[in-house]
Amino acid sequence: MDSLLFLEVFAPVFGVLGLLYSLVFWTQVQAAPDGTPAMRKVAHAISVGARAFVDRQYRTITWLSVILAVGMLFMYGLTGASGGWTYGWQVALAFLLGAFFSGLSGIVSMIVATKANLKTAASAEHGLNAALQMALRGGAVSAIVITALSLLGISGLYLFYRYGMGISLEDAHRIPALIIGYGFGASFVALFAQLGGGIYTKAADVGADLVGKIEAGIPEDDPRNPAVIADLVGDNVGDCAGRGADLFESISAENIGAMILGAVLYPTLGIKGILFPLVFRAFGLISSIVGVYSVKAKHGETPMKTMTRGFWVTAILTAIALFVCANYLLNWNQYTLRGDTAGLLNFVQTGNASLWFFFAGLTGILTSIAFVYITDYYTGKNHYPVQAIANASKTGHATNIIAGTAIGMESTALTVISVCAALFASYTLGSQTNIPAGGLYGTAVATMGMLAVVGYVLAMDMFGPITDNAGGIVEMSKSSDKMREVTDELDAAGNTTKALTKGYAVGSAALAAFLLFSAYMEEAHLSVVNLADMRVFIGAFLGAMTIFFFTSLAIRAVGRAASVIVEEVRKQFRENKGIMNGTSEPDYAAAVDIATASALREMILPGVVAVASPIVVGLIFRAEAVAGLLMVGTIVGVLMAAYLNNAGGAWDNAKKFIESGAHGGKRSPAHQAAVTGDTVGDPFKDTAGPSLHVLIKLFSTLTLALASLFI
Repeated sequence: MDSLLFLEVFAPVFGVLGLLYSLVFWTQVQAAPDGTPAMRKVAHAISVGARAFVDRQYRTITWLSVILAVGMLFMYGLTGASGGWTYGWQVALAFLLGAFFSGLSGIVSMIVATKANLKTAASAEHGLNAALQMALRGGAVSAIVITALSLLGISGLYLFYRYGMGISLEDAHRIPALIIGYGFGASFVALFAQLGGGIYTKAADVGADLVGKIEAGIPEDDPRNPAVIADLVGDNVGDCAGRGADLFESISAENIGAMILGAVLYPTLGIKGILFPLVFRAFGLISSIVGVYSVKAKHGETPMKTMTRGFWVTAILTAIALFVCANYLLNWNQYTLRGDTAGLLNFVQTGNASLWFFFAGLTGILTSIAFVYITDYYTGKNHYPVQAIANASKTGHATNIIAGTAIGMESTALTVISVCAALFASYTLGSQTNIPAGGLYGTAVATMGMLAVVGYVLAMDMFGPITDNAGGIVEMSKSSDKMREVTDELDAAGNTTKALTKGYAVGSAALAAFLLFSAYMEEAHLSVVNLADMRVFIGAFLGAMTIFFFTSLAIRAVGRAASVIVEEVRKQFRENKGIMNGTSEPDYAAAVDIATASALREMILPGVVAVASPIVVGLIFRAEAVAGLLMVGTIVGVLMAAYLNNAGGAWDNAKKFIESGAHGGKRSPAHQAAVTGDTVGDPFKDTAGPSLHVLIKLFSTLTLALASLFI
C-alpha cells in the first residue's frame, strides 16, 4: 500500500477495530452474574428512569441541533461569506455529524453504566478485585467507543473530502477548515447533555440529602427515601451520559485545532503534520486498552493505587508511541528533508524537528500526570485541604463553607502554574525546530500528548458512577454487609476518580485554549489582538461576564429543581407514615418525573446564553472583538471551572472523612455541617464546573466554525 494512503486510513481502521474490541469488554460485562432478584429490581428501576430522561433530553437536543444547522446554512448562503451555500452545506453537515456522534457517545455511556452497575454489585460477593475489574471494564466499554467514534468521525470526514470530493494532495491543507463544524456540533450537544444531566443529578442528590440525611436522619441510599432512585438515575445521566458527550467533544475539538495548525505547517511538514494528531491518538487508544488490562488489585492494595498503576502503564506506552509517531511523521530536518524510511539513529540530531516535537508532546503527557496529582491533593481524604475543611466543620456550617471556598480558590494557583509551564515549555521546544510557526505546533503536539491518555481517564471516570450505583443497589436490596464493605471502598475510590477526571478535563481545556485560540486567529486572518481597542475590550469584558452569568444560571437551576424535589420528599414522608416504618414503599417514580421535567426546562436558558454570546459579539463588533471574548472568556472559564470542581470535590470528601469516624462521625454536629458543605458543592462539581469545560470548547469551536461571518 502507498505510504500516504496507509497514513490516511490508519486512524479510521483503528477506530473501527476499537469499536469491535469494545465488544470484548461488553461481552465480559454481559456474561457476569445479575445478582439476586432484589438487586435486579433496583437496577431495573434505575435503568428505566435513565432511559426515559435521556430519551426526552435528546429529543429536545435534536431539535435544537437541526435548527442551528439550518441557521448556519442560511447565514453562509445569504451573506455569501466564505464559500456561500457550498461552504454552508459543508459546515452544517459536519455540525450534524459531530452532534450525532456526541449524542451517541452519551447514550452508549448511559446504557453501559446501567448494565455494569448491577454486574459490579453482584461481583462484590466475590471480593474487591472482581468488583473493581468489572466496574473498570464496564467504564472501558464507553471509553473505547467514545475515543473510536471521535477518530472515525474526523478521519472519515477527512477521507470524504480528500477522495469523495476529489481534493488533491496539493490542496489537502484546506480540509481541516472544512471539518470545523464537526467540533462545533460535538460541543453543542455536549453542553446541553452536561447541563441537563448535571441539573438532574444534583437536584435529586441535594433533595435526597437535605430531607433524608439532615431532616429524617436516614443513611444515604436508604430505600425509604423517595428521591433515592432519582439520585441513582442522576449518576447515569449526569456523570455517564453527560461526561461521555463532554470528553467526546474535548478530544474532537482539540484534534481539529491541532490539524488546523498542522495545515499552517503544510509547506514544511506536508500532509503528515495534519495526520499526526489522528495517528497518534489511534496509538493512544491502544495504550488505554493495555492500561485497563493491567489493573488487578494485589492483596491489601487500595483500588485507587491499583488504578493509578494502570494510568502509569498507559502514560508510558503513550510516550513510546509519541516517540515513534514524532520520528516518522514530524521528521523535518533543517538541513535535509528526510524520507519516511529514515532510521531512528538520526532522530537525535539537534536539527531534527521530530526530536523537539517529541519533547513538546512529552510535556503534555507530564502535564496530564501533574493534574492527576494536583486534583488528588486538593480533593483526596488523605491530604491537608480536605482534612482542613473537615476540621472547620467542628465549629459549624459557616466555617465549613468558608474553608471550602478558600481551598477551591487556592487550587487555581497550581492549575494555572502547570498550564503556563506546559505552554512555555512546549512553545519553546517547538520553536527550536526553526520551522515557521513551529512554536505553535509544539503546543498542539503537547495538547495531543495530554489527550492521548483520555481513553484510560474516561474509563476511570465511568468507574465512579458505576460503583456509586452498585453501592446503592447493594444497600437498597438489603445485601450482605460484606458486599456493602466492598462497594463502599470502590465508591470512595470512584469519588476520587471522578474528581481526577474533572481536573484532567480542566487541564486539557486550559492547555488547548491557546491551541484553539491560535486556530481561530488563523481562520479569522488575524495576526494580533489589540486589547486597547474599544471593541476588543468590550468583547473581552462580555466574555468574562458570560462565564459568571452562565455559572449563576447553572447553579440556580439546581437550586430551583432541588427545591421541588425537597417538597415532594417531605410530602411523601408527611402523607405516608408507613414509609419511615418500612411498611410501605415510597413513590420513586414521582421524584424521577419531577427531576426530569425540571432539568429539561432549566437547561435551555444557560445553553442559549452560551451559544448566543459569541455570535452576537461577532456580528456587532466583528472578528477582533470575538478574539478578545475568546481569550478572556477562556481564561476566566478555566479558573472558575478549577475552583468549582476542586471546592466541590473537597467538600464531598470532607463529609466522607467525617463519616469514616473523624470529629464525631455520622450524625455529629461536624457531620451536619459537612453535609451542608457537600450540598453546596454538588452543583459546583457536577453541574456548573463540568459544563464550563464544555463552554470553553464551545466558544472556540463556534468561533472557528463561524469565523468567516465575523470578518
